[in-house]
Amino acid sequence: MWTFIEHYGNALLLMLAEMAPYLFLGFFFAGLLRAFVPKGIYRRHLSPRNMKSVVKAAALGIPLPLCSCGVIPTSVGLRREGASHGACTSFLIATPQTGVDSITATFSLMGLPFAIVRPVAALFTALFGGWLVNRYAKEDEAFSAEASIHHEEDEKCDHDCKNEEPVGNTFLEKFWNGMHYAFVEMLQDVGKWLLVGLLIAALITVVVPNEWLAALHEYKLLNMLIVLAVAVPMYVCATGSIPIAVSLMAKGLTPGAALVLLMAGPAVNSASMLVIGKVFGKHTLKLYLLSIIIGAVGFGLCIDYLLPQNWFQVNSVIVPSAHCGQCLGLWQWLWIVLFVGLLVNAFFARMLDSRKLKQRHTEQYVCQYKVEGMACNHCKANVEKAISGVPGVEMVEVDLAKGIAYVRGRHDAAMLVEAVGNIGFEASPLS
Repeated sequence: MWTFIEHYGNALLLMLAEMAPYLFLGFFFAGLLRAFVPKGIYRRHLSPRNMKSVVKAAALGIPLPLCSCGVIPTSVGLRREGASHGACTSFLIATPQTGVDSITATFSLMGLPFAIVRPVAALFTALFGGWLVNRYAKEDEAFSAEASIHHEEDEKCDHDCKNEEPVGNTFLEKFWNGMHYAFVEMLQDVGKWLLVGLLIAALITVVVPNEWLAALHEYKLLNMLIVLAVAVPMYVCATGSIPIAVSLMAKGLTPGAALVLLMAGPAVNSASMLVIGKVFGKHTLKLYLLSIIIGAVGFGLCIDYLLPQNWFQVNSVIVPSAHCGQCLGLWQWLWIVLFVGLLVNAFFARMLDSRKLKQRHTEQYVCQYKVEGMACNHCKANVEKAISGVPGVEMVEVDLAKGIAYVRGRHDAAMLVEAVGNIGFEASPLS
C-alpha cells in the first residue's frame, strides 16, 4: 500500500512540475488579453452571415481561456449582439478546445507538434462547423434569434458589461486587474478540473498495465471511437485533459486517439449539448456534434497515418521517471509550491467571497434565486448581466460557490427566471 502511495505521489508531482511553469505563462498571457483587448472586438466583426465571420469567430475564440460551460452564455451574448448563427457555432467549437493556457500546457507535456496541431485542428473544425450551420441550419437562425428579443434591455444595461472588463484606466490598474483575473479567477475556474485531471492521470500511470492499451495500438480507429464514446458525455477542461491524454499515451494509446480526447473532451459534454439544443436549436446541435466528431477523428487519423510518429512521443521525463521522486530539482519544487499556494488562495478567496455575500444580503428585501449550471466566473458574469436586464432589478450579485443570486428591487420573478433560462441556465426562487 505504501509503495502504491509513493509511486502515485511521485507521478502526480512530476506531471505538475512539468506543467506548472507553462501554466503560469499561459495564465499570464490570458490576463494580458483580459486587460488590454477590448471586449467589443469579439462582437463587432461577427455579424455577417458568411465564411469571413466564421473565420473571425474561430480565430478570436482560440486564444480565449473559456471552458465549455463559460463559452455557451458568451456565445448567446454574441448572438444577441448580432453575430451570425454560423459565427456563434464556430466560436462554440473553437474556444473550449484551446486557450493560451492549455496551448502552453500542451507544449510542456506533449511537445511542440501537439501544441501546433491542437489549435490548428480546433480552427479547421470550427470553420467546418460554422459552414455547416450557415448552409444547413437556416431554420435554426430564427430560433436562436428569439434569444435576442430582449436586446434593447441589454442595451439598457451596457454598463453591466463593464463588470466583465478590468476596472481601471491606468496601465498599472489594468495590468493588476488582468493578473487578478489570471491567477485568482482563472484558477478558480480551471483549478478543480486541472487537479481532477492530474489525479486521474497519475492513477492511470500507476495502475493501468501497459499491455492493456498496447494490445489495441494497431487498431487506430477503434482507439479513437472508444475515446470518443467516453469523452463526449463527460466534462473535462482543455487543460485538465492534457495529463490524462499523456498517461493514456504512455500506456499505448495512439497519438491520434489522444488528440480526439483533447478535442472532444473539452468541446462537448452532456450538459453543454442540452443547452446548445435549447438555445441554438436541434439542427445546430446535430451539426455541432457532427463537425467535432469528424474534425477530431479526421485529424487523429492524419496524425496516426500521415505524420511521423516520433513527433508525438510523450514527454520522456514523465514516463520513465514516474516512480522517481528524486528527479525533482529545486526550481521544480518552487514551481509546485507556488502553484499549489495560488490554487489554495483562489479557493479560499471564493469561500470568503461567498461568506461576505451572505452576510451582506441578509435583508428581507433582497430576493434569493438558486441558479443551476454555473461552473466558472464567466458563467457568473453572464448570469449577473442577464438578471440586471430584468425591469425593476436594482442590484444583483451572484455567489458562484453556492449557486445563489441575490437580487434587490421590485421585479417579476417569472421574467427573471426566463432571462436566466435564455442564456442556458436554470433559476428558481428560494423561499
